Amino acid sequence: MENLVKKVLAGERLGKEEALALFQLDLFALGELAREVRWRLHPEPIVTYIVDRNINYTNICVSGCKFCAYYRTPGDPEGYVLSLEELSRKVEETLSLGGYQILLQGGLHPDLPLSYYETMLSFLKERFPQVHVHAFSPPEIVFFARREGLSLEEVLRRLMAAGLDSIPGGGAEILVDRVRRKISPRKCSAEEWLEVMRTAHRLGLKTTATMMFGHVETLEDRIEHLLRLRELQEETGGFTAFIPWPFQPGNTTLSAPKATPVEYLKTLAVSRIVLDNIPNLQASWVTQGPKVAQVALEFGANDFGSTMIEENVVAATGVSHRLSEEEIRRLIRDAGYEPRRRRMDYTLLE
Repeated sequence: MENLVKKVLAGERLGKEEALALFQLDLFALGELAREVRWRLHPEPIVTYIVDRNINYTNICVSGCKFCAYYRTPGDPEGYVLSLEELSRKVEETLSLGGYQILLQGGLHPDLPLSYYETMLSFLKERFPQVHVHAFSPPEIVFFARREGLSLEEVLRRLMAAGLDSIPGGGAEILVDRVRRKISPRKCSAEEWLEVMRTAHRLGLKTTATMMFGHVETLEDRIEHLLRLRELQEETGGFTAFIPWPFQPGNTTLSAPKATPVEYLKTLAVSRIVLDNIPNLQASWVTQGPKVAQVALEFGANDFGSTMIEENVVAATGVSHRLSEEEIRRLIRDAGYEPRRRRMDYTLLE
């Protein structure tokens, strides 16, 4: 372990077995290593955040993921598709609260053509040109392509022409197909997820990356996930940030004990150390609550995420933490850092 610690402190890249061995370290020793990496990458005492809103344009989905409590099957009376008027009201409210970005995601709806999404983007850009549209995770892009019989590049080019600004990293779960077959068998494969991101980066779109852990995967699977992201980042440089969070079991069909704050912090710290070429690491106050998120700033995180003016998917599991922008700024200051607004690409706004 002493050689492993020395290697991390020297800024050397870890291999698979070395990365896996990090989980054996004491919690605070691991946190200290991640903190050193964080300060090496971000020497200023700044913690960033973004003011935005998650808008789920539909909850109708044919994927049937076992970890999701939000989706409804086609024909379900609780299913919905937002009208452009409803979407407009949500964006107007976001702007009134100081927001400047929307995260737009939905279920895999079998009856919506690609033209529906193009119309939605064009409408948003025409009515709200100042708003950054961060939309459509890789499983959605793959689903659009399959439905239309188009390539990933053709779909992305059409969405970009309509107003797509960047892509969120949702739907990654664990990038190991053995795991994906168990928890989301009708969703895109690990390689398809990565190929969407590879294509997006080649076309000039910036994206984020995520990991949902703490269900059926092993620690080896978590490391495999991180290494696949690191490899793609080495190739394209298109990921701006990584956001890991634990599976929330409430109201889902996937049986797993809820991950502890210790497990979350260890996985966060390992992520910061292994992903040496993804610059930013986001704390998940939405799943962990504000106090653990503050602690996460000493375990490698340099970003407090979003104000989440609206959030539905995690809330559907029974976990609902709400924070205003003022509260986020106070929490960052109380942890000893300077809060700064940012854009999706992490350029500062103040």
